[in-house]
Amino acid sequence: MDPIIPIIILALPLTMFLVLGLFGHKMSHPTAGILGTLGMGTTMVLAYITAFTYFFSGDAAFITEEGVRLQNIVFNWEWLAFTKNLVISLGFMLDPISALLLVVITTISFMVHLYSNGYMRDHHGVWETGFQRFYAFLSLFSFSMLGLVVATNIFQMYIFWELVGASSYLLIGFYYTKPSAVSASKKAFIVTRFADLGFLIGILILSYYTGTFNFTDFTSSMVAADVYQINPETPAAILAKFVSSPAPVFMGASVLTWALVLIFMGGMGKSAMMPLHIWLPDAMEGPTPVSALIHAATMVVAGVFLVARLFPLYLMEEAALNIIVVVGALTAFYAAMVACTQIDIKRVLAFSTISQIAFMMVSLGVARPEFHHGIGYMAGMFHLFTHAMFKALLFLCAGALIHAIGSNDYTAMHGLRKHMPITHITFLIGCLAIAGIIPFAGFFSKDEILTAVFGQSIFWYIWMSAVAGLTAFYMFRLYYLIFWWKEHKVPEGHHAPHDQPWTMTVPLVILAAISCVAGFVPMGNLVTWNGHPMFESAGFFTNLENLDWSVAAISLAVAIIAILIATVMYKKENPLPAKMKQALPALWDWCYHRFYWDELYMFITHKIIFGCISKPIAWFDRHVIDGSMDGLAWVTNRISFAIRGLQSGNIQFYVWVYLIGVLLLGGITAICLI
Repeated sequence: MDPIIPIIILALPLTMFLVLGLFGHKMSHPTAGILGTLGMGTTMVLAYITAFTYFFSGDAAFITEEGVRLQNIVFNWEWLAFTKNLVISLGFMLDPISALLLVVITTISFMVHLYSNGYMRDHHGVWETGFQRFYAFLSLFSFSMLGLVVATNIFQMYIFWELVGASSYLLIGFYYTKPSAVSASKKAFIVTRFADLGFLIGILILSYYTGTFNFTDFTSSMVAADVYQINPETPAAILAKFVSSPAPVFMGASVLTWALVLIFMGGMGKSAMMPLHIWLPDAMEGPTPVSALIHAATMVVAGVFLVARLFPLYLMEEAALNIIVVVGALTAFYAAMVACTQIDIKRVLAFSTISQIAFMMVSLGVARPEFHHGIGYMAGMFHLFTHAMFKALLFLCAGALIHAIGSNDYTAMHGLRKHMPITHITFLIGCLAIAGIIPFAGFFSKDEILTAVFGQSIFWYIWMSAVAGLTAFYMFRLYYLIFWWKEHKVPEGHHAPHDQPWTMTVPLVILAAISCVAGFVPMGNLVTWNGHPMFESAGFFTNLENLDWSVAAISLAVAIIAILIATVMYKKENPLPAKMKQALPALWDWCYHRFYWDELYMFITHKIIFGCISKPIAWFDRHVIDGSMDGLAWVTNRISFAIRGLQSGNIQFYVWVYLIGVLLLGGITAICLI
């Protein structure tokens, strides 16, 4: 492939960031919005061309005669060389998951750019302060995320990984005069920095033992040296030999296991897995389009992408995959429970995001080549794709509701279906998709995940099916509380709520349409862990033809039952929700307060770290270290004061001192000689 288009894909968002960041204050608000939107639209078109060329051109550089999709490095510029193999490069790599993410990132980013032209001004047409800065930050984030997914080596990924974190910090804290937004941005930055420290240590361990940073070297080893024939001189062979031979062990686990778990720690931070999930709900303090872009579709899937990128390595260490399954399953259930009790509609969607990302993690954790050709890997990436579309749709619908009502709480929104019909229909489509109702997108991807889990563990299958049921329940609880429940009463002096301008409505319609048909994309023939197609056919109904209906029927039944329960409880105003709360008050309180994770962190940081560790250290610093330095200064000062007379400037005094010194020295010498 000609590198010009990939270079432009990365250069254009960066250029938009620089132009809007440096000169945006001199532009009018509409000009900045149009410029940023056009720049992202052009990037999206080029990304689509690149992805479609990779998937459907049949070029021998991308696909073999057997249909195996290859990794293709479009360009790779050497930056730092430590050894022959240990080289940090900046490049652009195309493979199934990077091509897929190019489509996801640019699609959602363009929709958010377009939507923000309407969202970032009020009903009177007054633009948000810092509108140009907002578009500059959006472009920086898009550039960072694109650079992350096309990285040719793990260190390049880490560089862009940190840029994504910085962009997130800037966007969450966009309302810098709002204390809660500033606090949320700092919280997100600090929590993810701790996770990224583990990621960096994992990179260093992995590169030390393998002698390489390159993804092609890592992934070409596939499963192990005794499964695939590997050139004995390649870093991949070194890695395979390292894994198959007695490896260094620390605390009962191999060094490779530690490296992979530490790398996964970075993914846990970015993807908000327990116990590093606490930043994501508070990140809702940023503008709603930011929530759609960062916290629903792109940034939070970086952890999933990281595990998928290094998946052949994770296959070598089953212990690391088991950790991913446990963390993902616990996080999915926890977040779903919390989402059932939240009042703020954005926080319901935030916890829903945590739960769905955990679904993807579980899917990768249970993926094994011997079961349905590693269907869990494909299912995880499939759900990443479909979830990005319908969750971005749900967040943008939430933004339209907040823009119309002026509140995040569903208590101010009842009965809006008649006032906002387009938002109502598109939100309903998003709910049906995430609930897993056929033929919407979420049905196909979630069913593939449950099939993969069923193939590995009945226990985890029942667990994840329960989470799927909770998902359908809390989403339709939210839907009914917003659009049904009771008639909306317009406060005196306020205008009636209505659908938003076309810049906000068009993205909703497009994403809703995608959520209706995205499930039919034959992902099993496009994105697999080893590039081999999973299905013989590749038509529009491929996914329907290859469904495991024994699993699909159960998951569909669970979703329908959950929706019916939500309908009975929340479609019309009734005492059932209050009775349930009264029947299980402790459980409701724990779920409403997020199982007190924030309070636990505050206790650990303030009472233990600050109170029991930092205070004694501060006392030692003030009284021992500072006291020693102060005492030394005091002694020096007193001695200097005492002998200051020796520097009087009187020549006669100096002569007498000299004479006395000579006489004393002579006397001492004479005594010694005698």
